[in-house]
Amino acid sequence: MNIKLVKLIYFSPTKTTKQVIESIAQGIQVDTVEHLDLTPPGAKTQEFGEMHDEFVIIGTPVYGGRVALEAATRLHRLKANKTPGVIVVVYGNRAYEDALLELRNLTEEAGFIPVAGGAFVGEHSYSNETTPIACGRPDAADLKKAEEFGTKIREKMRHIRSLDEIPPLLVPGNFPYKEQRNRPKVSPISQETLCTLCGTCATVCPTGSISVNDTVMTDPNGCIFCCSCIKNCPTQARVFEALTIKERAERLSKDCRDRKEPEIYV
Repeated sequence: MNIKLVKLIYFSPTKTTKQVIESIAQGIQVDTVEHLDLTPPGAKTQEFGEMHDEFVIIGTPVYGGRVALEAATRLHRLKANKTPGVIVVVYGNRAYEDALLELRNLTEEAGFIPVAGGAFVGEHSYSNETTPIACGRPDAADLKKAEEFGTKIREKMRHIRSLDEIPPLLVPGNFPYKEQRNRPKVSPISQETLCTLCGTCATVCPTGSISVNDTVMTDPNGCIFCCSCIKNCPTQARVFEALTIKERAERLSKDCRDRKEPEIYV
């Protein structure tokens, strides 16, 4: 089978997942690449047509060893009809645990046929100058491996004549999945001395939980700790002051220093 069109489907608040799957698409080498970005708040209610002839690459970040809950909710709304593709999870150099298995099962339930899978490392949401965690990743080496992964996928698909020939994709993980922890009802704040009320934080928030008027207000019930508002703030006014988050970041910065490499399953 020759791949003529690749559709990138992703939830990527800090753009690390998007970078990885774009590099995979480069390795597949097709003329047409389309994007379906599930990150904006509107994707929660957006209508998606059933997918048929596309080849998809579906990417999501890992939160606590699972597919990010907000990503899973949006992915559940996708429908496909024996559409082949690649599943990718991106984690912050700790562990991806059950996330890749969960994404495989989720996509199969939606009608996709996973032909390959990968787990890549991206800079952790909590990473900053004080508590660095996988800073700058995916880096050039990661993206090269992602592109090489795409090349392997292209070669695999060339030898497949029918979708019925695709064997089940085996990936690591456990079922029942790791229990998701209840997140504390906290959120980043804007430091008034640095904030210019530019509204960038509200624009990039994937759950629409930030509003900007005379001050910046954040609904902690909607915050998913993606830290997109922090990483995109042009004046570095957005910070997490919550002690629980600071303690997690410090622990991860100490425990996750050793570089982990991408893992692929073709």
